[in-house]
Amino acid sequence: MKKIAMIPARYAATRFPGKLMQVLGDKTVIRHTYDATVATGLFDEVIVVTDSDIIFTEITAAGGSAVLSKYEHESGSDRIAEAAAEMEVDIIVNVQGDTPFVKKEPLQKLLQQFDDETVLVASMMQELTKQEEIDDPNFVKVAVDKNGNALFFSRSVIPYPRDKDYPTTYYEHIGVYAFRKQALMNFTQWPVTPMEAAEKIECLRYLENGIPLRMIVVDYMGVEIDTPEDLERASRLLGD
Repeated sequence: MKKIAMIPARYAATRFPGKLMQVLGDKTVIRHTYDATVATGLFDEVIVVTDSDIIFTEITAAGGSAVLSKYEHESGSDRIAEAAAEMEVDIIVNVQGDTPFVKKEPLQKLLQQFDDETVLVASMMQELTKQEEIDDPNFVKVAVDKNGNALFFSRSVIPYPRDKDYPTTYYEHIGVYAFRKQALMNFTQWPVTPMEAAEKIECLRYLENGIPLRMIVVDYMGVEIDTPEDLERASRLLGD
């Protein structure tokens, strides 16, 4: 199977514009993400897909691979689908541009899910233990069934702890996806779904169209850079 990683990289992020070009340690956030993904050695190609000449130059000037989107897109999945449409590839991994601490082991585990031919889409989650993060709508939570398939994603607290004495585990969705190519192409043909629009969580489009997402539990994946506070947390983590 041919496996590629694609990194959607939009410059004008709503909550933190220009976040991918913020300096983290000795290089930008997007360079950290790209270099860490390449360093896993898991992929035939790693490509940044961006709407920004600045980000395109940042990657290509360092010898990396990047392409410019031709159209405007609502989601990262739509952006990489445009670039992947004419490529001969079996499995596409969408590594979010704001995840600078990407590691090999979780990505390898993610790719292994496709040994099961019934899996069309897979993603990651990590356990949340701090109450302030469980309550924070910037942390997307996911509830799963006994087989590890996602039941729902939400910015709200799920499951809701009605019985305070019952032990409840909370999981944060990590925005790294893997798709069979046709599943990704199908996604781009479906209109935005009601729960996706309400929650602003793109993977709900799969659930609302009856496509399960296989979730894997991974160890701590670091910090996703969504806010200036996240950048500060990432800087502290990098310094540890």
